[in-house]
Amino acid sequence: MPFKQDKGFTLIELMIVVAIIGILAAIAIPQFASLIAKSQEGAAKGSLGAIRSSLSIYYGDMEGVYPQDSTLASLTTNSKYLAKIPNVSLPNNKTYNVGHAQTNAVTNTFADYGSSSLWYYNNATTGGWGTILVNCTHSDVKSSSWSAY
Repeated sequence: MPFKQDKGFTLIELMIVVAIIGILAAIAIPQFASLIAKSQEGAAKGSLGAIRSSLSIYYGDMEGVYPQDSTLASLTTNSKYLAKIPNVSLPNNKTYNVGHAQTNAVTNTFADYGSSSLWYYNNATTGGWGTILVNCTHSDVKSSSWSAY
């Protein structure tokens, strides 16, 4: 009388499948973390572009004059140029072990603020008037300084 064959997987087959899934997860998880950092950088660069565009429109409307207030409140008055100043959303910097808080604060003093990144706006009517950039000297994922954008 022949033996009845059970259908199913052996323990070795299951262990091989679990090992393969573990290897794939070990490869994929760091890639996802990198994608999150790149998306946060893209959001920060997009926000910087939006502020620069609104500054250009303001400059045209005011016939060659940039806002002189250090907080850029003139851009958000009655939501004419911007509804609000967008947040600076930088990813955490692993090289310097720095995490950046999201904020929409604007300053006219350029300095590395460590864990809270701000927008830097040059409101002085000489030398670079109207310049806006991210007030952070840390590097992005491509090793470029944020203040270079």
